[in-house]
Amino acid sequence: MSRLSRTCAIVGAAETDTIGKRPDRSRLGLHAEAARNALADAGLKPSDVDGIFSAPAGPNELSEYLGIVPRYVDGTSVGGCSYMIFVRHAVAAIAAGYCDVALIVHGESGRSWLDMPGLDGPASPNGQFELPFGTRGAPTTYSLPVLRHFHDYGTTRRQMSHVPAATREWAILNPRAMMHDKGPVTPEDVEASPLVCHPFHLLDCCLVADGGGALVVTSAERARDMGRKPVTILGTGEATAHRMVAQMRDFTVSESTVLSGKTAFAEAGLGPSDIDHLMLYDAFSFTPMLFLEDLGFVPKGESGPFVAETTTGPDGRTIYRTGPGGELPMNTNGGGLSYCHSGRYGMYALIEAVTQLRGEAGARQVEGIETSLVHGPGRQFAAAGTVILANA
Repeated sequence: MSRLSRTCAIVGAAETDTIGKRPDRSRLGLHAEAARNALADAGLKPSDVDGIFSAPAGPNELSEYLGIVPRYVDGTSVGGCSYMIFVRHAVAAIAAGYCDVALIVHGESGRSWLDMPGLDGPASPNGQFELPFGTRGAPTTYSLPVLRHFHDYGTTRRQMSHVPAATREWAILNPRAMMHDKGPVTPEDVEASPLVCHPFHLLDCCLVADGGGALVVTSAERARDMGRKPVTILGTGEATAHRMVAQMRDFTVSESTVLSGKTAFAEAGLGPSDIDHLMLYDAFSFTPMLFLEDLGFVPKGESGPFVAETTTGPDGRTIYRTGPGGELPMNTNGGGLSYCHSGRYGMYALIEAVTQLRGEAGARQVEGIETSLVHGPGRQFAAAGTVILANA
């Protein structure tokens, strides 16, 4: 077990006041709103913060906006898993004495597009070597690994369509979820929704939203003296394997996920069977399926049959293996498919894990939860970040 395991804890976690459509806040304004809420959750003031970890707003512009002069900053920006990686870096910085209170912040105007960076230009590697062949945007690039998995392992569209059906069940239990009032969907509904880019239909694709969130991390010793029950950081991992999806050495394996997951499990001294709750970044319905395999929760190539196996509850309701009442609770806020996705979903996944471990998830609360694993990619399975948390 790594010497860093259990040395730090999350003592504050909060999102922006609302998520979805926020034309009243810019990218930087969403960062600030989330930071304010997380510090209030921790019972701290901006002046207590001496470490800032933020993206896509850089630590320099965020520190200016918040009126903070931190002694440690980190602007690592590798996509949606940047916030899992920030947790790892915050633990290391606190252990090294570089900072005492780390504020990790995310904010994006993904729907209203206020003060947001532009897309890759024609001179970028992506612009030169992928765009000319017809890829444009995440649905086209994420589709490539899916189709290879279909070819090599016999995975089917129908199996994949169980993922958004299961996450919608969680969203119905979550009043903050964007799709909370839209009702359940069946795998048949997913396949009947409009085609976006084969094999993805509309309900296979994440939402587009404005929002943000923030975490406060400090030492486990200091956390014990604070008002909120701390959520202990057991293990973390990070890796990056490529930049363009075309450069994946094997379209059916996320190499960064394999390494990041192994690192986090080794640091925590745990394995997949020790995890009670999963938050696996679901930009598309296939994304968490690949992570189930590469993190060791199901054998390689068997995520399709795993997610497609259902049972019938006493009330006649379909119970999905990863849905409410299922054996492996996953994406319990509704995920990027039915909760919220502003472009970089990793922060929302972390906050949901903290909420579950605090026992504050309301109708969607997973009973008896002690451990949670949060994992996400950066871009199309390029980078990866893994965080294993516990409530004791």
